Amino acid sequence: MSRLRFSTAREVFETYPAAHQAVTMPPTTEPPLTFLARLLKGPAPMEAAGFCAFLLPRRETVWWALQAVRAMQPPGTQDPGLAAAEAWVREPGDRTRFEALRQAQAGDRSRPGTFVAWAAGYSGGSMSEGHAIPTPPDLTAKMARIAVLNAINRLPARDREGALRACVEACIRLAEDDAGKR
Repeated sequence: MSRLRFSTAREVFETYPAAHQAVTMPPTTEPPLTFLARLLKGPAPMEAAGFCAFLLPRRETVWWALQAVRAMQPPGTQDPGLAAAEAWVREPGDRTRFEALRQAQAGDRSRPGTFVAWAAGYSGGSMSEGHAIPTPPDLTAKMARIAVLNAINRLPARDREGALRACVEACIRLAEDDAGKR
């Protein structure tokens, strides 16, 4: 069973106009995963990570970014932003979402995990506990993209292509529901 909500790449861009800022290749009517494969093989392969962030539903986007960032960190790295995002993925709701948001606000903005926490915190509902401020629907994707690209760019240049491929493959598995069991 597929988790994809879109039948064409163009639908992704129509739903999230901000995707045009992350992906310069013109959208097509081909299936999203076909478009994603072309992005990865194209002149700007890093744009594939941006497309992944907009392609999946919000919860899966956070899970994807969390797993991607975690895979690129040194073993044993403790990251409170990733922990808060994971708590929200495992138990989505306002309590865990606001905890992720608090963790992001207090976090080190140079760490990719802080942006994964922002992605979880901006996954829906209000952007503030005290006031009803609707969260724009594309903020989860934007924050997840920043997190993944930040993590990739922290790697030695020789490891970046492999890390990008691993990120895209993880997105495809989630989209196809092969690895969607948490």
